[in-house]
Amino acid sequence: QFEDAFEYEDTEDQARATMEIKADMESTVPMDRLLCGDVGYGKTEVAMRCAFKAVMDGKQVVVLVPTTILAEQHYATFTRRFSDYPVTIQCLSRFRSQAEQKRIVRDLEAGAVDIIIGTHRLLSKDVKFKDVGLLIIDEEHRFGVAQKERIKEISETCDVLTMTATPIPRTLNMALSGLRDISVIETPPEGRFPVETYVVAANPSLIAQAIRREIRRGGQVFYVYNRVYSIARVYQRLQALVPEARITVAHGKMREHELSRTMQDFLQGRYDVLISTTIIESGLDLPNVNTLIVEDADRLGLAQLYQLRGRVGRSNRIAYAYFTYRHDKNMTYVAEERLNALRDFTTMGSGFKLAMRDMEIRGAGNLLGGEQHGFMTLVGYEMYVSLLEKAVRSLKGQKEEKVERILATVDLPSDAYLPESYVENPKERYALYKRIAGASDAEMLVETEELLRDRYGPLPQPVRNLL
Repeated sequence: QFEDAFEYEDTEDQARATMEIKADMESTVPMDRLLCGDVGYGKTEVAMRCAFKAVMDGKQVVVLVPTTILAEQHYATFTRRFSDYPVTIQCLSRFRSQAEQKRIVRDLEAGAVDIIIGTHRLLSKDVKFKDVGLLIIDEEHRFGVAQKERIKEISETCDVLTMTATPIPRTLNMALSGLRDISVIETPPEGRFPVETYVVAANPSLIAQAIRREIRRGGQVFYVYNRVYSIARVYQRLQALVPEARITVAHGKMREHELSRTMQDFLQGRYDVLISTTIIESGLDLPNVNTLIVEDADRLGLAQLYQLRGRVGRSNRIAYAYFTYRHDKNMTYVAEERLNALRDFTTMGSGFKLAMRDMEIRGAGNLLGGEQHGFMTLVGYEMYVSLLEKAVRSLKGQKEEKVERILATVDLPSDAYLPESYVENPKERYALYKRIAGASDAEMLVETEELLRDRYGPLPQPVRNLL
């Protein structure tokens, strides 16, 4: 009955993800599942169905989100979806007064609240739960490892559903190596178009043109500038550039009621352009906003940029995203790679591929420590992955593969490496080291030698030694 009340037709992946998560919830082992779906592909609906299941079984549900604005939006969505059922939903964030917060915390502990939606405030020491059955973490890349450990403390035996469009390298690594279950939603809702993406040097006339075009077709614009102290200057600059536009500003340092009122006014169409910091990046659903302009895009992370792009193109209109950078500025190699990745992945449902690229750029992180990304020592990664595979196989009760590799340390008094003068690009060098270290027989080394000759020319002595 609850699922039939969904106003859209389920996509195939949505239905499959729902079934997989329900099966996990019914198993004897606590669930730890990653739900990876593109921005606007209906992850929240899947989460609400699972929340409904938990509540009907008499359990409490905790929904943890990174920003106050998103908490308020989820609260509205959940309240609307659950309106026909006797479910008590509350929202805990700084938009609530101190007295209200105290009352909600009291009700939570007494078990009078079924679903609690909140920001980091839910991780405070004074918040206690009666009987948590399901924990839903939205946009997990916005929480640090310490916060996630605190989340685990809250309830060690509850089911955990983590939702994100772009998993951080550490999470993705865990999912790919079989340590976490993963459900992927890849089919877009009907009538969606991919966002037209431009990575360009900042240019006032281009920005003015983009804003005017959106206003002419009755839409609205997000302008992202991520530094609060100088955001007022950007407001003056834009107002001078497009005097006819109605512009407003939103950022996290504003007072609660002021920020809430600004967002409401923008939602109701009283403004054409919203200049804001990245507080709009997570989960906001404003179908009338179909142009996004990001200033100094090279300063932001890949997941952030991808999330920001997901704020537009949520209706059946073609949307535009402009990622601008200062043309007089020398970008770092990593920043350039990030912007290139965004330019490459413009098709629908490319969040997962983008996360894979992010893992390539930043490394896979640390399973048991605090680092969410980073590389193992260059050649040690192969060894690490094979040990991990072995451990996962034995935990699953699968038989060990027959082929046993003997790993020996060979210490020879000669130079054996790939000189920088021979392979200049550090990324290519890393890939080649990995290939050489991973060679399982002499044939593979011969192939590698041919590839090196073909691509980089005659082999210097250190390279011959290495092979």
